[in-house]
Amino acid sequence: MGSGTGNFLKVIARNFDVLAGPVVSLAYPLYASIRAIETKSPEDDRQWLTYWILYSMITLLELTFAKLIEWIPFWSYAKLIATCWLVLPYFSGATYVYEHYVRPFYMNPQQTVNIWYVPRKKDIFSKPDDILTAAEKYIEENGPEAFESLISKADRETRSRSSHYTSRSSNHTFFEDEYRY
Repeated sequence: MGSGTGNFLKVIARNFDVLAGPVVSLAYPLYASIRAIETKSPEDDRQWLTYWILYSMITLLELTFAKLIEWIPFWSYAKLIATCWLVLPYFSGATYVYEHYVRPFYMNPQQTVNIWYVPRKKDIFSKPDDILTAAEKYIEENGPEAFESLISKADRETRSRSSHYTSRSSNHTFFEDEYRY
């Protein structure tokens, strides 16, 4: 019986990541998410919604790069440690990652467009397909007054949005809805 128990413990120790992974990344967060829905506190809702967003991103990363990840021998342990950091309320890792990395990327879509936009040419003799060409085409079709009007409207909306976020940031508002964090 002693050697059987020892062998059982060795198997558990060798497969700890396989056994603990689903509990840490799925079972506990599912239970905590259900509890969070039943409370009136928005803080726990935010923690678990943030966790599920990040867990989905990790899962998409794993599915996309599965062939590459299978060559990393410690991936399952690294994922388990990262998931523990994201899940455990003591660390609030999910909130930290979301606030410092995901939210700035999402809340400023102009930078996202500017980073990923690459002008392309149809052929050697045509103009590049860029913002200047689009502006020239708009002026050609609608006239310079319409273009000026469009620019001033966009400028007013940008100022309005920026003052809206500035005035609401003192209330610690996360999005434009009425949830306060």
